[in-house]
Amino acid sequence: MIFVDTGPFLARYLVQDQHHGAALEAWAEIERSSQRCITSNFVVDETLTLLSRRASHGFAGERGLRLYGSTAFEILRPQREDEIAALEAFTKLADQRVSFTDCVSFALMKRHRLRRAFTFDRHFAAAGFEVWPVR
Repeated sequence: MIFVDTGPFLARYLVQDQHHGAALEAWAEIERSSQRCITSNFVVDETLTLLSRRASHGFAGERGLRLYGSTAFEILRPQREDEIAALEAFTKLADQRVSFTDCVSFALMKRHRLRRAFTFDRHFAAAGFEVWPVR
């Protein structure tokens, strides 16, 4: 199982993204391995918002419908305790300017015992998670 962060979604869909090539290779590897992917509704929110700004609302909406219709993904939703833990991390890591979405991801990953994150964001490694693909 691997937790998928916002960056890989953006890089997959946006050719101009600096990680586009690496993302396509990594997504292909995930598909070949039939690895189970997990993300969160916060990541989906962030992804669709950024896709709408960088491409269009229609483009973002189509990707969102595909994601919600996919059987390859499980979309986690935080409980109150996860959001409180995320707020604590958000405050603790303020000097690193970690996003609240990342902090929610950390809390969900801890609760669900997920160690690996498909991300291009250094904050996941700093929070003690294994980052994939290794750069």
